[in-house]
Amino acid sequence: MATHFSVADLSLELYRFPRQQDANLQAWDAADEHLILSLSKNDVSAVISQYPLTTLNNIAILNDSFGGLTCSLTAYSTQLSHPLTIWAESDARTSIQGIKLNLQNNQLPCEHIHWLTSKETLPKNLDAVLIKLPKNLHYFTEQLQKLSHVLPPNTPVFIAAKAKSINKALLAIIDNHLGPTTASLTYKKTRIIRCTSDGKSRSTPKENTWSVPEYQLTLHNLSNVFAANKLDIGARFMLNHMPEGHFNHIVDLGCGNGILGLRASQLFSDANIHFIDDSDMAVTSAKKNWRANSFPAEQGYFYWSDCLSELPEEVEPDLIICNPPFHQGEAITDHIAWQMFVEARRRLAKGGILHIVGNRHLAYHVKLKRIFKNCTTVASNGKFVILQSYKD
Repeated sequence: MATHFSVADLSLELYRFPRQQDANLQAWDAADEHLILSLSKNDVSAVISQYPLTTLNNIAILNDSFGGLTCSLTAYSTQLSHPLTIWAESDARTSIQGIKLNLQNNQLPCEHIHWLTSKETLPKNLDAVLIKLPKNLHYFTEQLQKLSHVLPPNTPVFIAAKAKSINKALLAIIDNHLGPTTASLTYKKTRIIRCTSDGKSRSTPKENTWSVPEYQLTLHNLSNVFAANKLDIGARFMLNHMPEGHFNHIVDLGCGNGILGLRASQLFSDANIHFIDDSDMAVTSAKKNWRANSFPAEQGYFYWSDCLSELPEEVEPDLIICNPPFHQGEAITDHIAWQMFVEARRRLAKGGILHIVGNRHLAYHVKLKRIFKNCTTVASNGKFVILQSYKD
C-alpha cells in the first residue's frame, strides 16, 4: 500500500483508517492531488490560480476521506504568516478519525481545525470551500443547498472528482443549487469544478418518509443513508429470515436507517437494541425511527462508531445482525466486512450469534469459517445468502 503522499513541495505519510485496511487501497486519490496542485503555485487546472492560499483565511473542506486535503492545507498553513482556519465536515466517523491520526502522524497542528458533522452548519465568513464529490448525489445536493445559506455572493467553491463522474447533469445540479460552474482540464483522469456562489438561499429537502406496511413501521431517512426511499432488497431478504432464540443484547451493526434492529425489537421485545453505523446521518435516522415507531426509549442505544469500537465493554451481545457494505466511498473493498466479522467474534458473548446477509458472489462463508470455525447457510436465493456463525 502506498503511504507517501508527495504533491508540489509537500511530503506526507497518509494512512487509511483503520490502519489494517486493504493493502491495495491508499488514503488519497488523484482528485486530492489535482486540487492541492491547483491551490499551490504549481497550478495544473487554470481554474483556481486566482485564489492563492496566501489570500485566504477561512476554508471549509467537505468529504475529505482520510486527510489528503486537510493535512495538505494544514502543512501549507504552517508556512503562512496567518495560519488558515479550517472547517472540516464529514458524515463518516472513520474519515474524521483518519484525518486526526494523519495530522498527528505528520506532526501537524490541529488547533486551527473545527470538526463538524453533516448535520451542523458552516460559518458565514468562509473565503473558499473545497469538496470531494461524494458517491451519493442526494447528499451532495443537500450539501450545496446548505452552502447556499451561508456563502455570500462570489465565494469560490472547488469540487474535485473523477472525470467520468462529471457530466452535464452534475453541472446542472451545481448550477441550480449554488451557482454557475466552470470545469478544468483533465489531470490523471480527474477534473476540478469551480462554482461561484450566487448568494441565493435554496430550500433544503425534507427527509424521506416511507412505510413498511408488512411490519407496521414508518421510516425516516436523511440524505446520506443507504436505500433512502425504499427497503433495500438485501434487508428485505434478511427480514424474512430473522434468527430464532432468546436474546438480551442485540447489535444492528452498520444499521443504516435501523430497519433490522427495529424488526429485532418487535420479535424480541425484552432485548436491548444497539444501533451502530459509521454514518452520523444513519445513526440519527435510526434514532428517529426508534422514537417515531414508539419503541421503549430505555431499550434503544445509538453509536456513531467505527464498527464496535464505541460499544461499551460491559455490553456482551448475544446476537449481532449485519448487512455489511462492500464499498467505502468509491472504493470497492471487503475490508469493512472483515473488520465487522473479526470484531463481532471478539465482542459476542459465548454462544452468541452473528447473523448476516450478503451478495452470494462475495463468499462471506469463507471468511466466517476462517474467523469463527463454523458457518451455517440459513437461506439463499439467486442474489443473496443469509449466513450464521456462533462463538464457541
